[in-house]
Amino acid sequence: MGAMTASPGRRVLLAAPRGYCAGVDRAVIAVEKALEQYGAPVYVRHEIVHNKYVVQTLEKKGAIFVERTEEVPEGNIVMFSAHGVAPVVHEEAERGKLATIDATCPLVTKVHKEAVRFANDDYDILLIGHEGHEEVIGTSGEAPDHIQLVDGPEDAAKVEVRDPSKVVWLSQTTLSVDETMETVDALKDKFPQLISPPSDDICYATQNRQLAVKQMGADADLVIVVGSRNSSNSKRLVEVAKQAGSRAAYLVDFADEIDETWLDGVTTVGVTSGASVPDVLVEQVLEWLSQRGFEDVEIVKAAEESIIFSLPKELRRDLREEAASLVAERGGSGAAGTAGA
Repeated sequence: MGAMTASPGRRVLLAAPRGYCAGVDRAVIAVEKALEQYGAPVYVRHEIVHNKYVVQTLEKKGAIFVERTEEVPEGNIVMFSAHGVAPVVHEEAERGKLATIDATCPLVTKVHKEAVRFANDDYDILLIGHEGHEEVIGTSGEAPDHIQLVDGPEDAAKVEVRDPSKVVWLSQTTLSVDETMETVDALKDKFPQLISPPSDDICYATQNRQLAVKQMGADADLVIVVGSRNSSNSKRLVEVAKQAGSRAAYLVDFADEIDETWLDGVTTVGVTSGASVPDVLVEQVLEWLSQRGFEDVEIVKAAEESIIFSLPKELRRDLREEAASLVAERGGSGAAGTAGA
């Protein structure tokens, strides 16, 4: 291979869609708007979205990220992340005299509602997902007595239910489609009457990003997924790339994490990003690649996305005033309740 800058045959396949989904976009804008509207600090319970850069950027603007509701001083505003929270967290916020903004993704809220509905009908609910993931903790908390976690097809063997004719599965929204169906099949073998949820829980964005990687992976020697280690949907993209036939696939937060040796013998590099990743990080990766002779960029388009979610309704109220009145109420000063919307 010659050492010319734009080497012939070297190309980049850029996945579309990639990066921000509607739920992430909404959550990130919600934090920015809350800071603008109410001033710092605005507390956020758990990382608003699973991305290092986004969290650092918001911290610079005055957001404070906490893992527990109790860490927020009373009379403050707390925002719940896109991954959703269990009902007990809303109770903790009430006890702590906090005004809340709920930035849970509407698609996650839909799964929560399904969990509640099936629990009310006394079903055993098998929740397919990754243990310890924030979304799984939130959904399970809606009906802890009815929900058990199934983490992959090999977990199916251990599942016990009360009545095999009253079993339904739900899933974390950010899993890989194939892996989830594999788990569903294993559960159906064991419980032939297993019911599927009314609509597929895997979100449109997760599905579309995986679809684009599948189309790309077969033609790529190397796939670079931009995303954070704790981002479930980003990690799945790495797996999907390998299954689709890419020789190697890696997850990086930033361009400077790419190892030059990954390019040895590589002529086609696929690039994509997880649903919580701003495009500026992808642009830096493309720039890094173009400096190494990968200047020819082709878009691999798997779907059109036009979904937009409206911002959390709480941003239309004066939450600082609400928070102050919550504290005043407790002090028994007879202050009026919540400020008018």
